[in-house]
Amino acid sequence: MAFKEKVMQLLEAGLADKPELFLIDVSISDSYKISVILDGDHGVTLQDCMDISRAVEHNLDREEQDFSIDVASAGVGSPLKLVRQYTKNIGRPLIVKTQSGSTIEADLKAADEEKITLTWTAREPKAIGKGKETVTKVLDLPYTEIKEAIVTIKF
Repeated sequence: MAFKEKVMQLLEAGLADKPELFLIDVSISDSYKISVILDGDHGVTLQDCMDISRAVEHNLDREEQDFSIDVASAGVGSPLKLVRQYTKNIGRPLIVKTQSGSTIEADLKAADEEKITLTWTAREPKAIGKGKETVTKVLDLPYTEIKEAIVTIKF
């Protein structure tokens, strides 16, 4: 069995013990440096990272193949990649860059398998008379139209 396949099997087994965690990315360099990025429905703790690291490290033989492993959580500024991440962040503000080149700052109101729903307020000219009024905008955006989406933190 190839090294990468064995690592993937061990990761799947480790994550099976922690169903609230999910894999965002895994990469293995030519020098056998394993990098694993995790996220969780309720966040990722240091203990979670240690448990997944041990699930892989303790089941590989360094005599057979020397390697290093790095397990981390998805950072605050990391782009969302999976539907499960969008679902987890419902109610939070996002900055979304679309395939057409526009940028939208809005609250994530809903997410399903095909699209997300964003809401935000904007100042627009009144339909009758002078001045502007505040209106609430709602946009259903398919995942295929999203180039990058990042959760923003407001203080």
